[in-house]
Amino acid sequence: MHTPDTHTMEAAILAAHQANFAGFDPAPLHALQALGALEPVYLAARAACAQMGFIAADAECLARAWQKRTHHTGAFTAAQWPVDPEDFQLQQHTTAFAPCPQQLGLYAVLPDAHWVARMAQAGVPTVQLRFKSDQPADIDAQVRAAVAAVRGTPTRLFINDHWQAALDHGAYGVHLGQEDVDALPADALQALRQSGLRLGISTHGYAEMLRADALAPSYIALGAVFPTTLKRMATAPQGLARLRAYAQLMRHYPLVAIGGIDAMRLQAVLDCGVGSVAVVRALVEASDPETTARAWMAAMP
Repeated sequence: MHTPDTHTMEAAILAAHQANFAGFDPAPLHALQALGALEPVYLAARAACAQMGFIAADAECLARAWQKRTHHTGAFTAAQWPVDPEDFQLQQHTTAFAPCPQQLGLYAVLPDAHWVARMAQAGVPTVQLRFKSDQPADIDAQVRAAVAAVRGTPTRLFINDHWQAALDHGAYGVHLGQEDVDALPADALQALRQSGLRLGISTHGYAEMLRADALAPSYIALGAVFPTTLKRMATAPQGLARLRAYAQLMRHYPLVAIGGIDAMRLQAVLDCGVGSVAVVRALVEASDPETTARAWMAAMP
């Protein structure tokens, strides 16, 4: 197999990035640690991805993907950004969490059960109770009330973080961040899977998408697409170009885009290939949340 030299490949990958991610400013190239006698494709891709501004874990995933694709095709080419699940060694799962519809529609992230009731009555197809508390009795009461609020409606209710309460009260599903998954008791994932509860997982780039894929969740959330003040993020906003690449790579999952999405950006986000858009402030800070929700739903497929 013939491959060009490392510097030529690095330049080609940078050119591919410029073509695929126009408008994303690259960060300065950081010094690479000694990587040993690794293949030139890996070294070139790792260096190029660092220069593009990908965090170290994502640069590693991309470098491995470039390397694997070169092995598979027998030649190096930077014409097409890696979007093949095989390049990233995404798994074929025999056991997975219960499925969700591919199109989850408008996904309202809400602070309490009262808001859940309002949005369910407005016809919002998917809602999440994101109730922040460390008081078990308050958590239990909120989850119980939220489950009751959607009963008899077509609204799907996910519970953020509080997986045991979601399990106890029969919610549709639970949504967890990466750190929440890490903190689960050893037998919790198996219990959730066997219960039929749906699982959604937050991701913020390639490395976290691969970690989520290992669990075969019901859906994957991709963010933050745009800057947001609601949550301190460890990664920079991903932007539309990266969202499009992520959606293509993870197309076998229902996908939810989240982070700084407003009505003006809605169509551009949907055009990236996601089946759902999650919103927080666009609803809870609206002067007429029900009317706002209906307008968003009318704009979505």
